[in-house]
Amino acid sequence: MSLPTAQITAPEDAAARPLAVQRVRFTPEMLHQLRELGVLDAQTRYELIEGDIYPTTPEGPEHAALGTALAYRLMERRSTDWHVRIEKPLRLGDSEVIPELAVVPGRPSDYRTHHPETALLIVEIAHSSLPRDRLLKLPLYARAGVPEYWIVNLAERQVEVYRTPAGDSYQCVQVYTAEATLAPRFAPDWTLPVHDLLDGA
Repeated sequence: MSLPTAQITAPEDAAARPLAVQRVRFTPEMLHQLRELGVLDAQTRYELIEGDIYPTTPEGPEHAALGTALAYRLMERRSTDWHVRIEKPLRLGDSEVIPELAVVPGRPSDYRTHHPETALLIVEIAHSSLPRDRLLKLPLYARAGVPEYWIVNLAERQVEVYRTPAGDSYQCVQVYTAEATLAPRFAPDWTLPVHDLLDGA
């Protein structure tokens, strides 16, 4: 005895209809809550870029040494109008990043209750992190109105300088090689040899 069968017919456009996927856009508050709950590894530092969470790139010895040397160079120039933050969180809209170095307005005591929400200059030291620094962080910094962004490109031994933000990019892009000198816009009379930035002098 055969059992009756039923034929199920899918809608004609089912194959062409894309699967609806709800993207979760995390906020800085959610990021901190995930860390507190133990969902994120407590030994790893994370950045929040446009709603997505990324672990920071581990530093090699060269990267760490250059970052420290550059911080010392920037801190040689003391001011009550700005100060240098080394690998500290920066809140840009709904994103929270940890740049290598950030020159921010004011004194450290101004940020006891909140992270800075702007910077005069951001510096990233890039080797394996170069795609992220160019493709993810650069548009974020431009949209946030960060006036100047440096990428110390270790692989090509040059410093990429981005100035004058416009939309999600920068209008002025210059590349400085080791023989050149470079002055930040917030202190235009302060000249830095590029080879010092590349070699950690």
